[in-house]
Amino acid sequence: MRGEVLDRKVVYDQELVFREGDKGDRAYILQEGKISILKRLGEKEVDENGEEVEVPSLIGEINPGGVFGEMALVDDQPRMATARSEGSSTLVVIPRRTFMEKLSKADPFIKTLMGIFVRSIRTLSNEKAKD
Repeated sequence: MRGEVLDRKVVYDQELVFREGDKGDRAYILQEGKISILKRLGEKEVDENGEEVEVPSLIGEINPGGVFGEMALVDDQPRMATARSEGSSTLVVIPRRTFMEKLSKADPFIKTLMGIFVRSIRTLSNEKAKD
């Protein structure tokens, strides 16, 4: 992304960057702070009304320098997890257009491998959710 100025976004404690199932139109680089990655795996708890509700499970954490949200850009599928800020976090926003422009210049072999990797990760994640 050399030569291009990318937007920054500040998110606050417990604020969601995106939700599982959302359409993905951007990826993010975490500049500072911490992001939790959460996925619905069928775990339930009882809420304050005595109702059983599904609660997402922590499946990963993103630290400064980490990239997240890129899978939806590679395969144009819905977000496979939810991203939530733990405290205040600063994100560098990579729009789909910028990502696709860069990807279009990549070697076709690398693009194919990226697609295979993303499909494999989604498959493993979905299998884990069924367990």
